[in-house]
Amino acid sequence: MEKKKAVKIEKPRIKQGLPRLKLGEVLNDEDAYRSGEVKDHFMDSQSADQVRFDQMIFKQVSFEQVHFHNIELTDVIFDQCNLSNADFSDAIIHRVSFNNSKLTGANLSGSTLRNVTMNGCLANYSALGFSDFRQVEFNDTSLIQADLNESTFKNVAFKNCPMDGVNFAETSLNGIDLSSCLFESLVVSLDKLSGCTVTSDQAVGLSKILGLNVKDG
Repeated sequence: MEKKKAVKIEKPRIKQGLPRLKLGEVLNDEDAYRSGEVKDHFMDSQSADQVRFDQMIFKQVSFEQVHFHNIELTDVIFDQCNLSNADFSDAIIHRVSFNNSKLTGANLSGSTLRNVTMNGCLANYSALGFSDFRQVEFNDTSLIQADLNESTFKNVAFKNCPMDGVNFAETSLNGIDLSSCLFESLVVSLDKLSGCTVTSDQAVGLSKILGLNVKDG
């Protein structure tokens, strides 16, 4: 059997020694910030449209319940950040890493993601549906009850991700390997399952989801 090539992700292009950057207390529509590091900052519950962050590092920054519709993120690292219930819908996200961050209930629906990684994150109940994923990897990230429905996947990887109850309805899983992930049930479309890699135990579980009766022997 031909060995499947690993997904190659471009890392954020960020220079060493970025200066500490102070954000405004309130962000406004079309605000743009570039080449800086923000640490121990709170932006909770703010609203702004088309905010842009380029070549930025966020460390222990809270974006909880912000509404940054149409946000553009290019060459950005989120490290130990809280994005719970943040609204980043219709975002453009390119060369971005989310590391050990909380995205519970975050809304990234309708977004375009290129060269994105989520490492050790908590993204339960997140809304990622209707999005275009290319060169995206989820590593040790909890996606329980997340929505990934009606999305497009190209070179997407899920590694060691708890994902019970994930909604993949109308999303093609061709070329997707879920064998290292943990789930008892998923929402899937029968005509979109071809080419998905699962373990034998997972296959039995999926067959039950699809209404099949499986007999031993």
